Amino acid sequence: MDDIVTAKCVLIVEDEPLLRFDAIDMVADEGFAVCDASNADQALVILDTRDDIGILFTDIDMPGEMDGLDLARTVRKHWPHIAIIIVSGHTQLADAGVPNGGVYFSKPYLRATILKALHQANARTGD
Repeated sequence: MDDIVTAKCVLIVEDEPLLRFDAIDMVADEGFAVCDASNADQALVILDTRDDIGILFTDIDMPGEMDGLDLARTVRKHWPHIAIIIVSGHTQLADAGVPNGGVYFSKPYLRATILKALHQANARTGD
């Protein structure tokens, strides 16, 4: 894609390397800047050290003290301007479990669905 999306960075958090690399390629191919982490602890370090994160795209099921849903809630509390997209292949999440303003999709998800959500989130967060 030749067009660069005017957006802040999308932080992808996924513990499965192949799924993370696939998500990175999908988001980068759409023109978004991307950074990634394999767990919530790494994601929090990135969030603490960078001010260009505009969208969190996280899996729920990850090893460590904090899963992706806990990460999303922490992001909503400490970085309320960041849009949140949550995915899971194991956990079914009702709307009540999604942090305010976030969206949830079950895996396997359709690429077009995620890209639409990214563009909508980007439009809401602005540049």
